[in-house]
Amino acid sequence: MKIAILGYGTVGRGVDRIVKGLDDIEVTRILELPDRCEGPRMTSDYTKIVDDPQIEAVLECMGGLEPAHTFIMQALQAGKSVVTSNKAVVAAYFDEFARTADEHGASLLIEATCGGGIPWIASIEKVRRIDEVSCLSGIMNGTTNFIVDAMIKNGADFAETLARAQELGYAEADPSADIDGIDVKNKTRIAVGVAFDTACVEDIPVTGIRTITKADLDLFAAHGRTVKLLGRAVQWEGRYAASVEPVALPSRSLEANVPSNFNIVSLEGATVGPLKFYGQGAGSLPTGNAMVQDVIDLAAGRRPKYDFSRGLAYDPALLAGDYVLRTAMPMPQGAEPYDQGAWLVRDIDPVAARALFDDALAADPTSFMAHVPQED
Repeated sequence: MKIAILGYGTVGRGVDRIVKGLDDIEVTRILELPDRCEGPRMTSDYTKIVDDPQIEAVLECMGGLEPAHTFIMQALQAGKSVVTSNKAVVAAYFDEFARTADEHGASLLIEATCGGGIPWIASIEKVRRIDEVSCLSGIMNGTTNFIVDAMIKNGADFAETLARAQELGYAEADPSADIDGIDVKNKTRIAVGVAFDTACVEDIPVTGIRTITKADLDLFAAHGRTVKLLGRAVQWEGRYAASVEPVALPSRSLEANVPSNFNIVSLEGATVGPLKFYGQGAGSLPTGNAMVQDVIDLAAGRRPKYDFSRGLAYDPALLAGDYVLRTAMPMPQGAEPYDQGAWLVRDIDPVAARALFDDALAADPTSFMAHVPQED
């Protein structure tokens, strides 16, 4: 099978390196910027890829919304299958891509958008052959997990640990997508689409870890809990909910002990029960591996289809629970003392929790909030 790679950065290079060890797959074209085109495979002219009848699959590793969206649409409309690691563009256009692939006899393969090298999407699809998935959750961003884990282990505060993450290449120069939860939001919306057969609404409540401090981690540790940034989703009786937020997990839980930049994702099916998947959630070779796995599946005739016609209603009340707010603002109405400077607010949904947190930030920009699930 002849394939083309769009973008030759971290992931694109990883794909190319892995494919060189395979006999039946060949990278014949690589789309790059004009000043970076080196060698006969590289071109800055996308028409040389999309109009080439020998190229069966386009592997999009560019990131961002445009021109990735345009290039993916053009490939699908030309009947070429698309393998992508771009969670932002898939989250934004998942329904459109799926319909276009179906209309033109092409396939959309998205394993690498969620969980790096973890076979997360394929596992959801396999469970769905028998079961409904009632819920899913997980640590889906290695940067934020590295930061929280390092703060706990090294006793350092957020700014120092973020700088270290940037030095190691775990965090970008602008880390907003990671620390503000946008990356996890995109992955959660994609997983919801695969697991629940519905196009997840765009404006799910999202809270990151930008304001977390070492003192916050110590406060929760004194209550037997560890904070992790989680994407969560649940469905029940024709409704679903999803959110991204810090969660103060029991310190004995598996998720609370995930180290460094690793990810863990979980789901629960009606007959299979709870399943958990652990591994590297990003990086050149883990993400490249996921993309090449999709290419191998494609060559073997696997053609995943995504149908969002189920029409579940979005209901954030399905994720209602308790929250702890650390802030200098006055005690919120109905709140209970939790610890010094922290209040426990019971039985509110993530939308209401985010609104409360916004009010706290307006009064005290250093405020921090975390969901506190009941212990099993």
